[in-house]
Amino acid sequence: MNRKIRNAFAAWIVIISFILTPAKVWGEAVQSAENSSEKSLIEAPAAVLMEKETGTVIYSRDPDTRRSPASITKIMTLILIFDALENGKLHLDDTITTSAYAKSMGGSQVFLEEGETQKAETMIKCIVIASGNDASVAMAEHLAGTEQAFVEQMNKRASELGMKNTHFTDCCGLTESREHYTTAYDIALMSRELISKYPEILTYSAIWMEDITHITRKGSSKFTLTNTNKLLRSYEGCMGLKTGSTSIAKYCLSAVAERNGITLIASVMAAPDPKTRFRDAASLLNYGFSKCILYLDEALEELPSVKVRKGLKEEVSLTYAGKFRYLSTDGTKPDNIKKKRILSQKTTAPVKKGEKAGIQEYYQNGKRIGTLDILYAETVEKARYRDWAGRVAKAFLL
Repeated sequence: MNRKIRNAFAAWIVIISFILTPAKVWGEAVQSAENSSEKSLIEAPAAVLMEKETGTVIYSRDPDTRRSPASITKIMTLILIFDALENGKLHLDDTITTSAYAKSMGGSQVFLEEGETQKAETMIKCIVIASGNDASVAMAEHLAGTEQAFVEQMNKRASELGMKNTHFTDCCGLTESREHYTTAYDIALMSRELISKYPEILTYSAIWMEDITHITRKGSSKFTLTNTNKLLRSYEGCMGLKTGSTSIAKYCLSAVAERNGITLIASVMAAPDPKTRFRDAASLLNYGFSKCILYLDEALEELPSVKVRKGLKEEVSLTYAGKFRYLSTDGTKPDNIKKKRILSQKTTAPVKKGEKAGIQEYYQNGKRIGTLDILYAETVEKARYRDWAGRVAKAFLL
């Protein structure tokens, strides 16, 4: 009986304590637990988790400390390669010749011989899948003449992207120079640029194994490219992107995964071993997918026409610039979304197709969460004197 009384008394003490403790204290305790959970999310000293479409940083740990990136460097090399493909300076079936210098690269390589030729697309696969240092240098020399000239272009491109804490001294990351550095945030930034501007890179980075053929004076031989990114086989939705490791950089990774229309980028730097970098990246991605909820406006209302003053046509049609998407990154479901259209009823010619005519604003609980541009769907030229005379004559005859 005494034991039952003691248990009941203890229970009442707990209940009374809960009632008397201010809600603020409980909130602080919950927040503290959440912060502690986030701190223990990864083991690596530096990491960033970024959403691809918006560039929103969902998680970061020491994002701006400069560290050696090892072969993560090749993400910028690939950006320049795909820039060259886009502007016509390079084609996938172009022949790339391996120099003695490119052959001499150590570290991860695909064992290209001096004078050996491969198609540009094969070289891209060698860089993306097997992290070939020799293939990276061969491509750099083909595009810029020398590796150093190519590195200058890399640093220029990094500056244009806003990578404020990045400087490259080679195109493959093999160097141990203290002047070759980047950050977890800058890695996420350049990874986002590569997969956003050139999504076809993910076709290559998702390849697990593929054979290439070496054709040299010694004859021909098969060589199997094996992807260095083990998450491709173990993490659902993983599509890339690049690993890196040296004695100074330790183990780095830029991982890209997509689920339910959401693409996340996890950059990890200086992990103590290979397993930790993959485990940390998987933890970051799991955390991000649990926090991110995507809202897509699937019910865009039909837009009215706008009257045109002094134009060859009296009205111009409108179109949306695309689809509106909003990403909630705190686990809150984006519902009760309200729209507000800001649009003039009249405009003056000339009007050019694709020019901005107005915007549609989106609000959640009174807070603006984004906008969608409204564009002119056609061109309307300014009417000249004879056009006006023709209109008057036509009206008179009618």
